[in-house]
Amino acid sequence: MRRNKLLLLIALLAPAFAVRASDKPLLIELSQRSGALPSGVSASGAVVVGGLGTGGGFYWMPTTGDIFIGGLSASNVSGDGHTIVGTVLDSRVTQAAVWVRAAEWRLLGSLRPGAEPCDTSLSSATDTSRDGRIVVGYGYDGCNITHALRWEAAGVVDLGSSVAGRPSIALGVSADGRVTVGSQTQADGFVRGAQWVDGRQELFPGPDGPVGAAQAASSDGSIVVGRVCSPASIRDDPNYQSAWVWTRQDGTRCLPAPRLRPSPGPPINVGANATSDDGRVMGGSQGIGQDDTEAIIWIDRVPYYLKDYLRANGVPDAFETWINTGSINDVSPDGRILVGKGAAAAGFRGYIVILGDRP
Repeated sequence: MRRNKLLLLIALLAPAFAVRASDKPLLIELSQRSGALPSGVSASGAVVVGGLGTGGGFYWMPTTGDIFIGGLSASNVSGDGHTIVGTVLDSRVTQAAVWVRAAEWRLLGSLRPGAEPCDTSLSSATDTSRDGRIVVGYGYDGCNITHALRWEAAGVVDLGSSVAGRPSIALGVSADGRVTVGSQTQADGFVRGAQWVDGRQELFPGPDGPVGAAQAASSDGSIVVGRVCSPASIRDDPNYQSAWVWTRQDGTRCLPAPRLRPSPGPPINVGANATSDDGRVMGGSQGIGQDDTEAIIWIDRVPYYLKDYLRANGVPDAFETWINTGSINDVSPDGRILVGKGAAAAGFRGYIVILGDRP
């Protein structure tokens, strides 16, 4: 039985997909014993990376299962599946690093020679280009300076901050490495969505005021998604809940949640964390924290809770024993593979979803 399931997974995750109209989604629940919590997926969907509940990074393939690679965590993987980026502990500080398959973690350093850590944090890597040659993230120089960074063959590029004394952070990068997305904190403390195109910062406008952090970009950078699309006039209204998507053609549009959730006090946040290259499939979450969050999938900008979508499309027992579905953290460029993590009965647990025919 296990051999048959392995062969099925290998076939489903092969680079060349043959999808029939009758195909249904497949939910793969990762082992709770290993504590594998996915945060990124390669372009083909055959390599999934993330952090273990007990600490350290991992990669998962249908032919290997979970493979521990050390470090503190792995945040993402290159499109070709060969380069993993994350954070490691180097003697007394944590810093950004890259791990090339069958090798060791290589430290990337911070934003400038002699930079001081903030407590024990020096830098962190969040994403990488399709070929793994460009890595983005952020670095510190003490606790008063936090800047978005790009690591390239020529060295580290400090993307700076357009607001004196306020942090900027890079969270994603396009496949070709030209477009970096993330956030720029404003003078009033609002964490605003930003992108750097060829190194020049641009802030995302919203329908009625600024939007929250940009989480990810499509392969060519023409589509960007993020969290908190509340207009300035009602940003503090706990009943207003939506993510956002920006395109070069249409600008910024809000992405609603499937329904409004009443707030027990803290605001309910909605964020889109990833998008397919055509923008038809996006993934994210709605909630307060890991203990009270549900994964959302947007199909052609129509929102569904992931659990409800799977149950309505051929997986009737999807997440039956789980407390919540947490968050979709990444989507493959073709929109067929989703990875995420949620809360199961015995603790947090990871999952992979292979979508079948879409409406």
